[in-house]
Amino acid sequence: MIRASLLLLPVLFAACDGEPPAHLRVAGGDPARGRAVALEYGCGACHVIPGVRGAVSWAGPPLTEWARRGYLAGHLPNSPENLIAWLRDPQAIAPGSAMPNLGLSEAEARDTAAYLFTLGAGRVPQVPAGLPLGPKEAGPREEPRIRPRA
Repeated sequence: MIRASLLLLPVLFAACDGEPPAHLRVAGGDPARGRAVALEYGCGACHVIPGVRGAVSWAGPPLTEWARRGYLAGHLPNSPENLIAWLRDPQAIAPGSAMPNLGLSEAEARDTAAYLFTLGAGRVPQVPAGLPLGPKEAGPREEPRIRPRA
């Protein structure tokens, strides 16, 4: 039984992009359990979430490349502590938000945050946050933009 479980580990993390940088690691969080929490609570009814079966809805923002996001809920820095707080009680942070309070426990929120921070982690640019991007580094806009937080 244990041997079969070990064979499934690569499948569980197929959608993960790698280990998050140290400042985005969630203490006590388990990304595999977090992926299961996202599936169990039906997060895919509103979000696109890589690695979560059926999570293909665009009612809410896609959660792809989560580790590269600078902000959450439009105004909080994207950090493990803030994401856990958001997942536990989104209405306390952004009253009137379409994000419902799902009643996640502290452990479930930690695990879910740990999973989300694996998404895009392998592609986090290794440049200091706040440095302007050059004209050819960020798509079709000619004006400089700010680099995402690493």
